[in-house]
Amino acid sequence: MLVIPTMAASLALAASPHSTSASLHFAALSPASVCAKRSGFTSKSGLAKQPSRGRQLPLSAVKAAAGDDDDVELPVVPPKPVARTSSYLCPADMVMIGRDYCVDRYEASLVQVMPDGSEQPFPYYDTIPDGVVVRAVSSAGVFPQGYVSGLQARDACEASGKRLCKPDEWKTACMGPKKTIFPYGNTREIGRCNDNGRSSMHFFNPGLDDKAEHRWMWGFGGNMTDPRLNQLEGTLTRTGERDGCTNDYGVYDMVGNLHEWVDDPDGTFQGGYYLDTHLNGDGCYYRTTAHPISHLDYSTGFRCCADVDEP
Repeated sequence: MLVIPTMAASLALAASPHSTSASLHFAALSPASVCAKRSGFTSKSGLAKQPSRGRQLPLSAVKAAAGDDDDVELPVVPPKPVARTSSYLCPADMVMIGRDYCVDRYEASLVQVMPDGSEQPFPYYDTIPDGVVVRAVSSAGVFPQGYVSGLQARDACEASGKRLCKPDEWKTACMGPKKTIFPYGNTREIGRCNDNGRSSMHFFNPGLDDKAEHRWMWGFGGNMTDPRLNQLEGTLTRTGERDGCTNDYGVYDMVGNLHEWVDDPDGTFQGGYYLDTHLNGDGCYYRTTAHPISHLDYSTGFRCCADVDEP
């Protein structure tokens, strides 16, 4: 299959201004983004919030900006995973593909590792600030982490004792044991995966088009890391929310929702995202190679793999 490399997030070239290191050092959060938190939250009353596909602006952000935090959602720290008891078995948050390797059930989210070793959820809608250390977790019912580069994804997996998936490993896990084009079969069923979302870039940039004078809107001015983009109603969905987007291996959301970085030093992500699962190949064959591994934008996410030893 001839795959023509195109750009992430509506074919927009957006060279990232960020760089990385092994400890995940990146540019600071924007002031407007630090107060809007939802993924895995409960209210101060302790009652669970109902799942949501997003708001035009998060209620918590609006309330915090107004100085009213009576109903601002507070994060629930996910439990640390049970230590892997055998290299012949997969961790509880992963599934075994054949007898060869393990893959995360869900697209990755992040927890921030504090200096004292405690952990707290990291906002899924933001870039990683300078000096913040994070690691990858795979959990159901949370918004997965966008705004992440391939280098960040690699380091976050390694911080959890895992690694990025190799391109063929990723595709094999996506296609399932029946080796279908989409996780669920060979014919696309629109909406079964999160593949029919709305364009938040156009919503927040009404003048967006292909004119040269507007190219900054495609990321040259930082717009593709705007924290509002994945919080707009009809864009990102929670992990496993499209419960038909799976296969007999029991992995979810490998097509749509977020692009997923794989282990390629030249930069490759696979599977498409909520606006595109077709332009660079259909479903599990979707593969974008147009960006360096240091690139990040609102559409780029990941999941981890792990090795299995021979018995």
